Amino acid sequence: MNLFEENKNWENDLKPILKEYKGKKHPLDYENTYQLLVMVVLSAQDSDANINNIAPALFAKFPTLKSLSKTDSETFMPYVSKVRNHATKTSWLLEIAKTIQNDNEIPLTMNGLTALKGLGRKSANVILRETHQPAEGIITDLHVIRVAPRIGIAKESKDGNKVEKQLMEVLPKKMWSEIGMAISFHGREICRPKPKCEECVLNDICYYYLHLKKGL
Repeated sequence: MNLFEENKNWENDLKPILKEYKGKKHPLDYENTYQLLVMVVLSAQDSDANINNIAPALFAKFPTLKSLSKTDSETFMPYVSKVRNHATKTSWLLEIAKTIQNDNEIPLTMNGLTALKGLGRKSANVILRETHQPAEGIITDLHVIRVAPRIGIAKESKDGNKVEKQLMEVLPKKMWSEIGMAISFHGREICRPKPKCEECVLNDICYYYLHLKKGL
């Protein structure tokens, strides 16, 4: 079923979740841009909670990109062994560290970040948002991929880049920095796989609730 509705005032309709979540820190418990970069790479296809659990020991051993650039996979891998696809992510992170070397040289643009191994648009958007850079896209994680079509703001797709493109087409650029994370938090807390529609601040405009739940 196509839930996508093009001719709506989404900027106005989505204000309730922006009010609720604007400026809220990402669930990854990082302390600086270096830690954020590493944790974003590790969190792909894994949970933020798992990455938060392994982070203290990891960053105690490797506190900077410079320290990471001087190690090898055999030394590094035990610190990320509980992370999904840890062998691949180890090679990505060691290559990133050797490429950049210094924490203050981490690129903070979409092109600069996506040129690094293991970083796609979703990851780059997270880093840009958390470091308060101008938005070049919209965070589109698994929660956004699930929730945006339910609301009616995008067509259903498993491809995050396609969903992001649709969101960018219908939302003004001034919303880009915050709206993806707001939809993500909404998906984590309310619009879960089994949604809590009666508690939802968007149920007066949500396609899923208005058309499916009421049998229209």
